[in-house]
Amino acid sequence: MICTAFFPGQGAQHPGMGQSLYDNSTAARKIFDCASEIVGYSVPDLCFNSNKEELSRTVNSQIAIFTCSMAGVAVLREHDVQFDACAGFSLGEYTALAASGVLSLEDAIRLVQRRGELMQQAADSTDGCMAAVLGLDDATVEQICAQTEGIVLPVNYNCDGQLVIAGERDAVTAATAACKQAGARRAVPLAVSGAFHTPMMAPAAAQLRTFAETLTFHEPEMPLYTNTTGELLHTPQYPEYLERHMISPVRWKHLVQNMMADGHTDALEIGVGKTLVGFARRISRDLTCRAVETMDDVIAVTQ
Repeated sequence: MICTAFFPGQGAQHPGMGQSLYDNSTAARKIFDCASEIVGYSVPDLCFNSNKEELSRTVNSQIAIFTCSMAGVAVLREHDVQFDACAGFSLGEYTALAASGVLSLEDAIRLVQRRGELMQQAADSTDGCMAAVLGLDDATVEQICAQTEGIVLPVNYNCDGQLVIAGERDAVTAATAACKQAGARRAVPLAVSGAFHTPMMAPAAAQLRTFAETLTFHEPEMPLYTNTTGELLHTPQYPEYLERHMISPVRWKHLVQNMMADGHTDALEIGVGKTLVGFARRISRDLTCRAVETMDDVIAVTQ
């Protein structure tokens, strides 16, 4: 079986995540064990036994989601699944870097752990938030953000009619009110702890770049599409690129459209949840996307 790999970002975490793969696959257990050894605590315990509140802390959710996604990759490869391209949503792009061979598993774990720590620190030191605006076109939301006092920016271009904004809490509140007045169907606060993908993350992004300079990066072994432009990632100066990635919008719908134009129309969302499956349905009916979170899912997609 040959397909495209999609990797979810923060927000999909839940207690018990990854346990089905861990309990039924030696390859998955090796991923969890490697993560535990590097981060210095039990990642299985974090994923399986933490409550929702603890798992939702950025410092925890990022390493948990990354580990579950990489465990899914390992199990799928055990079942002879091959990937012809990959992409990940925000944090998920780090999984794509590992799955495509740009980073070793060990270095990717170190990088994700550090990213989670830095973003948690940034979130704790600022009063930022995010909200999903539903039912307005991108241009209208962009204009409202530009006209709102304070820091508020479009940050996640998920699919038509769904654009996430982020920034200072007061500015986001004002912008969501203006979006509703402009005809938005809903404006939903997101359960995250900071204004991700905005300049409010700049100090964390600079520190991440410094950390990334200690790691070894390689040429990707498959096409990898980037959040920052939605296009193929041509080998950049990775530390500088990762700094920019943290403060740049996620252009997911553009990324998916470009992948489809290049012939990638059969995808698996690997790891936790079905967020990207939902986006896929709204981006194009010509895109097939199925979720792989449990061993039953693996069997269903490989039979």
